[in-house]
Order: sequence, then structure tokens, then C-alpha cells
Amino acid sequence: MEKIYTALGLMSGTSLDGVDVSIIESNGINEYRVILDDYFEYNSKIIKDAIKVRENISTVEDLKAYQKEINALEKDITLFQAEIVDKTLKKVKKNVDIIGFHGQTIFHNPEKKFTKQLGDGRLLSQLSKKEVVYDFRKNDLINGGQGAPLTPIFHNVLANKIHKAYNLEFPINILNIGGISNVTTTVNENDLDHVSKIYAYDIGPGNCLIDDWIRKNSRKNFDQDGLIARSGKTDDLILNQALENFASKFDYNKSLDIKDFDIFFAKGLSLENGAATITNFTAELIAEGIRHVENKIKTNKSNWLVCGGGRKNKYLLESIEKNFKELVLKPIENYKVNGDFVESQAFAFLAIRSLKNMPISFPNTTRCKKPLTGGILVKNF
Repeated sequence: MEKIYTALGLMSGTSLDGVDVSIIESNGINEYRVILDDYFEYNSKIIKDAIKVRENISTVEDLKAYQKEINALEKDITLFQAEIVDKTLKKVKKNVDIIGFHGQTIFHNPEKKFTKQLGDGRLLSQLSKKEVVYDFRKNDLINGGQGAPLTPIFHNVLANKIHKAYNLEFPINILNIGGISNVTTTVNENDLDHVSKIYAYDIGPGNCLIDDWIRKNSRKNFDQDGLIARSGKTDDLILNQALENFASKFDYNKSLDIKDFDIFFAKGLSLENGAATITNFTAELIAEGIRHVENKIKTNKSNWLVCGGGRKNKYLLESIEKNFKELVLKPIENYKVNGDFVESQAFAFLAIRSLKNMPISFPNTTRCKKPLTGGILVKNF
């Protein structure tokens, strides 16, 4: 029987609002149990500094030019997450074996084989007195992969758990709408060589453009329930031109960064009309990604489960579904899974796999040459 580990996962997404933390028990293969999920909001200084640093970083050279600011922010982020770990560990009586520390992404460029997540794994290990796995994406990039998405192997375990508990039939596809949207097509764990049959793709923006527009044109940080977009009118001319421009350079075999998109095409529109146009731009690209998956698996009878912050934007989900006759995006909460914490649970799971030297990325998920483990394991206490 495989050993069961207790792992803590930390995840901070492109919204830069805070950190999700989860503790799970798992063998890193085919089972897991959630012990705790929690969320901690960044203080205003970290949010302000992180947005400024991210906006200044467009090239590898920029990382060198802003090294001082990056180092200061990385320390602040690490100290903040060390406090989270301390508070979380005091809530549970179980001993945590390993911490999966994703860090805060400020730059991702697979063509240059470079990605930067802010987070000092050695410092976090020293402060928490725990072994830490961090820098999950580098090994994949070095070996020809895109460095993302990394969550599909966990999505597959999650889908199988739902299949057993609710008799939900495969194919089960998981749509994660975070800053970037990605899709995993999952398979039954009883299938021969099932891991090689898991496919995943980044399919377009998620919340990143909508949040950016709202932040820059109002005092809000996001469009609650999509109400601002719903109150506006989509500019079809601008929308169609933006879609045409993006389609000419898009490739489902490549991972995406928020820097691959911008909101310039909506310049001059009102807050409401810009939100509507950008939301429908996002919805159209997600819908095309769903269509790509349906064509790949040659069915239009898949179950589609949606997680990530974007699932709360009702207008966005309705706009995606308008592109299909029968598509129903089911919130993953329908199956007693909290969609806010899938990624923090995933990085706890990936930390266990890394500790066991098991693959976390695969040719059909990140386009790497062969199944690869990833992450740097550090014990600094």
C-alpha cells in the first residue's frame, strides 16, 4: 500500500489579491482527502508592488533591470506566506510532511524557456521548519515543455473521485477559469495507460483582461457576477477585429501568459461597454477552446465542470454557453468540491509527486518530450 502524505499547498494567481492554502492527505497517485482550505488576502503594499513589478516586466532583460524591486517583493511575499503557513499549521493537529510553494508569477515565456515565480523556497523552509518544493515549472521548460498547465494530473484524480461518488460518466472535462483559462480532458483511471491519455491546453484569457479593465477604469478590482458587463453593450466591430487579430497568432500547443493579451482594443469605450466587449472576447476564445477539445475527443456529450474565480462571473459563463446548443457548464461545487481551492490542492498534490520523484508534466499536457518530475526540494532547518 502506498504511503499517505500530508501536504500543504500555496497558490497565488494572476489576480494578485491573495493566497489560497490547502492541506490534503494523498498518496500522490489516485486518492486524496481535503483536510483544510483557507484564503488570506494580500496587504495593500504587496498588491501595489506586485502590480507595478509585473507591469514593468516584459522581457528577460527587464528581470535584471528591476532586480532590486523583484528581490524586495519576493521577500515580502515569502514572509507573508510563511505567516500563512504558521497560522494554518496551528489550526490542524496533523503533521505536514511537505509544502508545495507555487509562488507569484510575474513573467512566463516558454519560447525563451524562462518563467519567474516570486517565492524563496529556502527562506520558507527555514521559517516553517518544513521541507518545501518550489520552482515547479523550470524542469518542464528546460525539457521542451511549455511550463503549463501543471494541474491536469490532479484534475484527473479529482474527476475520478467525482466519477466514483456521483456516477458521473466520462469524458469529464475540467475548465479552469483563472487569470488564464485552461482545459483538462480526463480519463478513467482504470483505462490502460490512462495518464498518457490526459490532454490539456491553455485556451485563452480568463479573468485577466476583465480584471485589468475594471481596475484601470473604476475603483473596483473585478466585475462582481459580471454585472458591469451585463449593463453594457458589446461593440461588435471592435470585438470581431480583436478576435481576428488574436486568431492569427494562436496555437493550442503553447502555454499563455497574461502578457500575451492587452485591453488596448477596448480603448475609448465606456466602463460598461468595455467590460461587455472584453468579457465577450474572453468568452469567444474559451468557447473556441471547448470546441477544440470536443473535436479532439470526437464527442459533444462531455461533462464540463468549471472551477477557478471566473466561474463566479455569471455573464461570462452565459456568454460561453451561447456559442453551443447543448453545452452546460456545471460548477464543480455540484460535486462538493470548492472551486476556489482546486489549484492550491493541486500544488499540495504535485509536491507529493515531486517528493516521490514522480512525473508532474506530460507530452500531452505541457508538450514536454517525455513525462517529467519537477520542482526543487529544499530542507533548510
